[in-house]
Amino acid sequence: MPYALRARRAVRETVSGLPREFWWLWTSTLVNRLGAFVATFMALYLTLDRGYSATYAGLVAALHGLGGVISSLGGGVMTDRLGRRPTLLIAQASTAVSVALLGFMHHPVAIAGVAFLVGMASNASRPAVQAMMADIVRPEDRIRAFSLNYWAINLGFAVSSMAAGFIAEVSYLAGFLIEAGMTMVCAILVFLRLPESRPTETVKTAAASSQTTAAASEKTAAASDSSVSLGTVLRDGRFMSVVGLSFLVALIFQQGSIGLPVAMGEAGFTPAEYGMAIAVNGVLIVVLQIPVTRFIEHRDSRRLLIISSLLAGYGFGLTAFAGSVGVIALTVCVWTLAEIVNAPTQTGLVVRLSPLHGRGRYQGMYTMSWSVAGLVAPLMSGFVIDRFGAEWLWGLCAVVGTVAGLGYGALMRRVPEEEPAEPRESPEPTEPRKSPEPTEPTESAESSEPSGLSEPSGPAEPAGLGPLPGP
Repeated sequence: MPYALRARRAVRETVSGLPREFWWLWTSTLVNRLGAFVATFMALYLTLDRGYSATYAGLVAALHGLGGVISSLGGGVMTDRLGRRPTLLIAQASTAVSVALLGFMHHPVAIAGVAFLVGMASNASRPAVQAMMADIVRPEDRIRAFSLNYWAINLGFAVSSMAAGFIAEVSYLAGFLIEAGMTMVCAILVFLRLPESRPTETVKTAAASSQTTAAASEKTAAASDSSVSLGTVLRDGRFMSVVGLSFLVALIFQQGSIGLPVAMGEAGFTPAEYGMAIAVNGVLIVVLQIPVTRFIEHRDSRRLLIISSLLAGYGFGLTAFAGSVGVIALTVCVWTLAEIVNAPTQTGLVVRLSPLHGRGRYQGMYTMSWSVAGLVAPLMSGFVIDRFGAEWLWGLCAVVGTVAGLGYGALMRRVPEEEPAEPRESPEPTEPRKSPEPTEPTESAESSEPSGLSEPSGPAEPAGLGPLPGP
């Protein structure tokens, strides 16, 4: 019983203190990933159902990835200019329409073109999701929030991957239509439940209604930073260094779905054995993401990024010495732990380095690093395995992980520590002397909350889970 009580308290502490808007965004992410069937069976659909060659299937996958690269930047610009909510609505509605359309395409050129559109539409929402999450969650809670969101992504993908096989046996078209329908549900959820969180709107409201000059001046200073362009992002050497290191780490993690199945196939392992090994990745993320987050939440992000980079590189490097499915599964455990630590820590670092009114563009550039890695990794792993053998690929992963770890060690020395909970610094003691109304200090504190929402949830509110099923 004590263990059960401790587990219940740990879960409560993990989900408490996050605003209600976060949980609606979290639910939207989970529903979206639960319906992610197309990415799972696209290659099988083209080769088995449509009868196209593996080369053509690879071309379609590349075009899908290219669309994601382009929309990473476009979605970031839209997030800053149009707002988080309009970008999410446009991206999710476009994804639903294009995915449904893809299921009815038969001509190879039409399939390739619509797959490119699907890649663009589906990836355009990512900068908006990350920027909105940074807007509505307090700085000290962001690592936990990003971890919970990453947990929802993997939980949804694990379920959809298992369901995709059964759906494909019945009808591939049903898979396309189900994904389109669930994505449209996400768009409706965003429309009904998520208000706009772009900070510029809060700046105007705070300047008009707040009586606290310190809070107003802080918001006005933030508004002057609204002229952030892609050129600004590219000239930010410190942030672009993070993007480059993120690209290296992404190259390593991509090998789990690209280099590993090819190498296992050449070594004589069956697809079922690869499925057993890679299933360890999803299971560990679902089981360990929340407890590991509690362990790393307030620890030094520099050490976490260095350790996760080294674990990723050497976790894949150990695959060179694996001669059985059991040993390969152990190596998967090593680099999965790196993934669990790296994902929320890296995203939190991106938010720290992003100016308030440039979060969309900065998140778009960061997202693009993963999209580009998704294009480069297949070419790199195929070339290395064909020319030199799989052992060289795993050795290269170890080298890349070491370089990334050293890079983070050097870079993070120049990154200042994040200041905790700046809303608590508002000048409350002097305000009552200026106004006879006893509620004025509370309004001042609320107006300085950085959530960017018209009705922010207080930090003491237990996660705002009233209208939602528990996470």
